[in-house]
Amino acid sequence: MSGVSLDVLEGEAVALIGPNGAGKSTLFDLLTGRKRPDSGEVRLFGEPVTGLPPWQRVKRGLGRSFQVSSVFRSSTVLENVQIGLMLARGLSWNMFRRASATLKPEAEAVLEKVGLAAKRSISAGDLSYGDQRTLELAVALSTKPRLLLLDEPTAGMGRGESHECLGLIRAIAASERIPIVFVEHDMSVVFSFATRIVVLVAGKVLIDAEPQVVRSDSRVKEAYFGEDF
Repeated sequence: MSGVSLDVLEGEAVALIGPNGAGKSTLFDLLTGRKRPDSGEVRLFGEPVTGLPPWQRVKRGLGRSFQVSSVFRSSTVLENVQIGLMLARGLSWNMFRRASATLKPEAEAVLEKVGLAAKRSISAGDLSYGDQRTLELAVALSTKPRLLLLDEPTAGMGRGESHECLGLIRAIAASERIPIVFVEHDMSVVFSFATRIVVLVAGKVLIDAEPQVVRSDSRVKEAYFGEDF
């Protein structure tokens, strides 16, 4: 990465796109603390966080979902969200039995918000793939993020399912004024739901603009080797 800077406003949905190897996943890993930069600085909400581990960034308001579903498959839907709530409060794993009773109302409220309340007692591994991704969103929301990073949130979904998923995410984020930055390869999803698009090429920002501007930019078309936008 080189000189990349993102300013995201409340309620925005910013799509991060670019050809393979552009640096999208690397940027996410730098923001979340999974990787450290060779030089430069990472700032979140104006504060330097370059040396902080991922859990410290979560406590500072950063939420993330991953490209591959990362739910705890042997735990129930409700327990998954309870675990997210515990981590957000710095509670340890061996406190789960004691903490679960007090965290249950909060966890159920989150599940209600994403439409999974009726499946609270089902093991996460028995959910459909789409519901697992929705549960992952619920876990991310349980940490009360000020910024939500979503790495290919609709990967593996059909067209209708992916639009429904992004619609849910946008609705929740807009209602709670949570800005979103998301990586997505389905351009129909990107242009349907992004309020702004950032195009990365070779670790640098090629353009940062509204969808209609990005769609007509000749440099973007060249970067995607004539891909249909």
